[in-house]
Amino acid sequence: MLIFAHRGASALEPENTLPALNAACTADTVAVEFDIHQVDGKLMVIHDRYLERTTSGSGLLIAHNFVQLRQLDAGNGAVIPTLDEALAVVAQQCIINIELKGIAIEDLSLLFQYLDDARAVLKLDFNKILLSSFNHHLLQAIYRQRPEFNLGALTAALPLGHAKFAEQLAAYSVHIVVDYVSAEFVSDAHQRGLQVYVYIVDKLPDIKKMKALGVDGIFANNPAQARQYLQQINFK
Repeated sequence: MLIFAHRGASALEPENTLPALNAACTADTVAVEFDIHQVDGKLMVIHDRYLERTTSGSGLLIAHNFVQLRQLDAGNGAVIPTLDEALAVVAQQCIINIELKGIAIEDLSLLFQYLDDARAVLKLDFNKILLSSFNHHLLQAIYRQRPEFNLGALTAALPLGHAKFAEQLAAYSVHIVVDYVSAEFVSDAHQRGLQVYVYIVDKLPDIKKMKALGVDGIFANNPAQARQYLQQINFK
């Protein structure tokens, strides 16, 4: 079962910062996840639309320019990273799940430019890139423009058609919240050729359940601890 470091090793370092990504790599994490928004012509690694929860700033993220955002403390003195800075940390280390938060369909060319530049400069392997989103229209647009990218279709519900929506998007994986994942959903997704990744899974009982359900991966805030739990289960 694959373990993604959720927003980096966010239980150990401020989420979606370079220290969190470095901590994930130091812990020999195989896969890492982080979130991006487009702001002021840049792609920045941050989860929320508002600044209060994760930075020293306040107000709407997109109401600030790049210079203003870079002056904020994103935790323990870290700055809000750009996508290229994040990729420089993890490009040679991990499978990389980039969750697309504040990205408009008409601005996808900026995302593609970042990724193409990373392939040229960092030797980024596109086979290790997974682009995920709750915005299924965005995923559809990516597939139509750049079908070489693996897509992860996110859901915070248990759809009536189970994983059919992800298959219709030509996705590689379907990402479902831990509250609603079921044996029927996992079976349906696997029959459609989809990987099943579940978020957020930190507790031992939940990891045991995910293992029993046969999911392919989980998102954990403390990937090293999740791996230890999984090893305990496997040894029993």
